[in-house]
Amino acid sequence: MPKGTEQTPFTVRMKNIKILPALGLLCNSAWSQEDSTRIEELAPFFATPSRVSETDFDAPYHLYRVNEADLVFRSVRSVPEIFEETPGVVVQKTAHGQGSPYIRGFTAYNNLFLIDGIRLNNAAFRSGPNQYWNTVDSQGLRAVELVKSQGSVIYGSDAVGGTVQAFTRDPLYADQGIRQGGRSYSRFSPGENSFIQRGEVFQSEAGKYGVIVGGTYKDFGDIEAAGLGKLPFTGYDEHDFDTKLEYFLAESTQLTFFHQQVNIDDAWRTHKTIFGQSWEGTAVGDERARILDQDRTLSYIQLRGIAPSPFFESYALSLSYQSHGEERSRERGNGRVDIQGFDLSSYGAWGQFEKDAGNTDIVYGASYYQDQADSYRSDWNADGTFRSSAIQGPIGDDAIYHLFGTFFNTKTLLSERLSLDLGARYTHAQTNIGRVEDPATGNPFSIKDNWDNLVGSGRISYRMDTKGRYRLFGGISQAFRSPNFSDLSRLDSNRSNEVETPSPGLEPEEFLTFETGIKANTGRLSGSLSYYYTKINNMILRTPTGNILDGGNEVIKSNVGD
Repeated sequence: MPKGTEQTPFTVRMKNIKILPALGLLCNSAWSQEDSTRIEELAPFFATPSRVSETDFDAPYHLYRVNEADLVFRSVRSVPEIFEETPGVVVQKTAHGQGSPYIRGFTAYNNLFLIDGIRLNNAAFRSGPNQYWNTVDSQGLRAVELVKSQGSVIYGSDAVGGTVQAFTRDPLYADQGIRQGGRSYSRFSPGENSFIQRGEVFQSEAGKYGVIVGGTYKDFGDIEAAGLGKLPFTGYDEHDFDTKLEYFLAESTQLTFFHQQVNIDDAWRTHKTIFGQSWEGTAVGDERARILDQDRTLSYIQLRGIAPSPFFESYALSLSYQSHGEERSRERGNGRVDIQGFDLSSYGAWGQFEKDAGNTDIVYGASYYQDQADSYRSDWNADGTFRSSAIQGPIGDDAIYHLFGTFFNTKTLLSERLSLDLGARYTHAQTNIGRVEDPATGNPFSIKDNWDNLVGSGRISYRMDTKGRYRLFGGISQAFRSPNFSDLSRLDSNRSNEVETPSPGLEPEEFLTFETGIKANTGRLSGSLSYYYTKINNMILRTPTGNILDGGNEVIKSNVGD
């Protein structure tokens, strides 16, 4: 597609001010050097299902896309909230700073999140509703795509309930010459005592380069709930920054440099503390404080181009570095304090290649990610004196994780109405966790393991009528998830009155999803309906041991979910 086709579904140069009774005052203004207003309505192309552009109607999946206009005017505060209106998705929010969608019944590390094709999921992701999707700035995105029950062929481990891809904002281009502009976005809500400010500027020259720089500030105040009043420590601050440079080496070759960072300060989990509020008979926690800080950065360089050859006609190459820092500060009811966390570095590389072989379109490639983590914990007595330093924090210390995969996927037009998608992926995962604490003896030990996996998928799409208004789709998709640092070595409080301890020797989770559905687009009405059934083997779940550890019931992970 020509440059700009996928970038943004609309360009607006006038100031918009809307009064939204439930959300407060929303202001969005954009400006550019162009004199004429241009409104574009584009076909709903998706990049995520097959790693190449295809329309929603043709793809043999249940798809969902939120474009730039929806992101602005729905006024979402965080990435998890984007999916609150999506069928088949339920969004769980422990607090403003923690939110996790359930996609077809799966949440946390059983859903895969990508940023411009790069995995957000890393080996430290924990099970259950967590906060990691909230470390992506919702205001720095131009579109978000969701593919349900796609399986692991295209993007690898973790893509069970769904695969979500976030596309970061791009500079805009004129047909020729230089273009400059920017955008200012403000969101204020007195009902929830929150304020968001986004600002960005860009400059581009057609066919040569484009650069965009943006930043977001979020101030979430304490929530005031009907019947409960102000809920203390439910707010937090967030500071985000991103920049992108696109440079055209040739007419059909683009080099992209990108950097983003997200900093979340003092995001409390108040339900664990004495400041929680009871509702519908729930118990209030006994901790005096439980405060979470999150820092994440992502930098990448990507090269995309068209280069006809016997083996491919277009290609995309990516190198990335991502860091994730997490720290939790807790003060117990007896005054004891502990601070724990981890620092993780993730190095990523992937390449994909596309080939048109007559009636068959082929996409193939490989990816490699290496996660390195250091984990820590320190304890203090109630009188402020130092107590001890632990062998590990929430995950094992001095840990490394390798994830390699190679895949291919084909789309074949069997007739004018019928198409067939076939694909397969091989994955090798390996981990070496240097220091893990044995909860029984307090001594350190190490965990080494590796796993191999082969998955496949087959999908069909059939146009039912000559006008192309109705389409049947369906197929079979395999998915898997390799055990990670959190599964194998976690030593931390978990659900209420539970303490999770290390669980070496786990096997990968395996999933098989059958799906059939119908799509309709009559011009006046569009929609889709699907039925799916997922078989689960070796799913990793927490099981009690019967022991009491640090005042809580000990649980370990086991492959007991079938």
